[in-house]
Amino acid sequence: MSVSLKIPTPLRRMTNGESTVDVDGTNLIECIDSLDAQYPGIKERLVSDNGELHRFVNIYVNGEDIRFIDGIKTPIKTGDEVSIVPAVAGG
Repeated sequence: MSVSLKIPTPLRRMTNGESTVDVDGTNLIECIDSLDAQYPGIKERLVSDNGELHRFVNIYVNGEDIRFIDGIKTPIKTGDEVSIVPAVAGG
């Protein structure tokens, strides 16, 4: 199935400036793998070597933080809104 993944501005240089990319997958990690197949190297910006989402990256499915659902195994279905949001810090 295909879903649209919203890409944040800092990562758009890796997606040739695309703000939204169509990816395939039934769960979030499959969608990230599909994104990485289209834009090699982007997965390492999102997921650590141990397979966990980097702590400075937030991903939302239909407005809900995936950390409170099933993490990177969160199921995805056609029509879901998936957004990558980098954490912002400052003081």
